[in-house]
Amino acid sequence: MNNTAVILNPSAGNEQARHWQERIESIVRGCPVRVTLHSAEAEALARRAAEEGFGKIVAAGGDGTVNEVVNGIVGSSAALGLLPIGTVNVFAMELGLPLRNLELCWDIIQGDNVRLVDLPSAKGRFFVQLAGVGLDAQVVKETSLAFKRSFGPLSYLISAAQIAARKPPKLLIESENASVEEGSFVLIGNGRHYGGPFPFFKHAIIDDGLFDVVVFKRLGYLEIIKYLQDVVFSSDIRVPEIEYFQTRRLSITSEQDVPVELDGELAGNCPVEFQIQKKALRVLAPATPS
Repeated sequence: MNNTAVILNPSAGNEQARHWQERIESIVRGCPVRVTLHSAEAEALARRAAEEGFGKIVAAGGDGTVNEVVNGIVGSSAALGLLPIGTVNVFAMELGLPLRNLELCWDIIQGDNVRLVDLPSAKGRFFVQLAGVGLDAQVVKETSLAFKRSFGPLSYLISAAQIAARKPPKLLIESENASVEEGSFVLIGNGRHYGGPFPFFKHAIIDDGLFDVVVFKRLGYLEIIKYLQDVVFSSDIRVPEIEYFQTRRLSITSEQDVPVELDGELAGNCPVEFQIQKKALRVLAPATPS
């Protein structure tokens, strides 16, 4: 397995860094494990590993670590592997990885089954699973690292409750496939899941070359939060206050400073243009049943 390098973000597991390093090293059995010491370091470590010729580069962390590693290996021939030790691990869930069994995830990495999945981009960054413009990005922006460490996933709900009383922004939407031109909040999916085991983007396929877009029209934040629940728990989206469409390109502008998040990480403000490369990312994934 000298062809494999592991990029470990120990803080993703919300436990002692030493524990996670020892655990991962015991699983990967002699493969180099490069540990991040500060935020945004995983991208640089992944890029260096790709330049050194490693054919498999493994993100050991959560969705933020996966995002960084992907941005580090884009343009190389390296395949992405995942050892999910984050809080939610949405992309690993999308791929069908056994989230509670890191040993089985390592077996999948050793198994050499490569799946080609789509590679979206925006604001000069690549992402793999989802993006948001408006409410959820504002929540990410206002939820500090210390707050997340103290309250875990609950910290986002607390921030959302504080933001809910504000007036939402006006977003202008441009896409050849959209029948709506204005909204208060936009979510963009490459896969089906958003925020956990919720099939939010009902028709999304991770290798079809299309974004799935959900636009919440001119609604207040409290109404948006109500409709979010409806979208998550219904089999399809039929309410007139929400628009669902698929597209290859999407542009969103606003006269206000509206934040953008990619895979749960803040990526600046509007304006933003989303593009997608079909089947441009090589990922080590479970073999699909024949």
